[in-house]
Amino acid sequence: MAVCAMFLLMGCKHHPTFGYEIIVCGDDKVLILDPSQTEGEKGKVIWEWKVSEVADQLPSEYQQLLRNMDECKFTDHNQKLMLTASGGGAILLDRTTKKCLFYAKVPMAHSIEKLPGDRLVIALSTHPKGNSIEVYDIDKPEKVVFRDSLYSAHGVVWMPKEKRLYALGYDVLRAYSLKDWDSKHPSLKLEEEFEMPSEGGHDLVPIADNTLLVTNHKGTFYFNTKTGEFNTFELLEDLPNIKSVNYNPKDQQLIYTKAEISWWTHHIYMEHPSQTITIDSINLYKVRTTSIY
Repeated sequence: MAVCAMFLLMGCKHHPTFGYEIIVCGDDKVLILDPSQTEGEKGKVIWEWKVSEVADQLPSEYQQLLRNMDECKFTDHNQKLMLTASGGGAILLDRTTKKCLFYAKVPMAHSIEKLPGDRLVIALSTHPKGNSIEVYDIDKPEKVVFRDSLYSAHGVVWMPKEKRLYALGYDVLRAYSLKDWDSKHPSLKLEEEFEMPSEGGHDLVPIADNTLLVTNHKGTFYFNTKTGEFNTFELLEDLPNIKSVNYNPKDQQLIYTKAEISWWTHHIYMEHPSQTITIDSINLYKVRTTSIY
């Protein structure tokens, strides 16, 4: 996919930048692939991490909760990885040292995002206090600094140019702004709530400054954050059970996974050029890339 169209992330003097990469997760593993080294259906794994590698950092009971990885994202110029597991854990991991920088024991964690001021927000679809999104300080993982109820919370994305957090629930998409963020009692202020075209919100990913891709059990939609409108994502209109999708309109790169027999898949589908990558060692869940949208 775009083997011929590689590009680098924008970096700064103090952070080396990585080339175009794909990050995938599932079971108890996280893999990073380099599409430029991928031939045919064989994926070139350039980095691998297993839950067992933090055995000396976390109690054994926590390691069990980290199985069934749901989402993995890059942050901080690809130097760190944010991971969630439906078993009940969320992690911030240093890519180079593989050191755990943050861990929260949270039930049914589906998505995680880094916010300004070294804070993390986690989407939880099941919680003793109700489905929710929760905010933590990275250096104080035992304390929730803010929480808001959101039924079947499955996705969180920070849009820095808008300075808004978008959170996906079962049938709504919410937009939050930061309130009293530099104080000891920060909060997320609900600005708008948008009704989804159909129920079963599943994945949320930015594809442009003012555009998000939203998937659910019935389809894939793009959402315009300026107009508040949903439209069918025509490139995937006839494909059911899309699990995750990333699309870069600059060079028309499309990467997605979809359910095969069940909600687990071993394949990454890449268009431009059309290609299927099979990862035999992992049950893939969501796919993220380092594309600049």
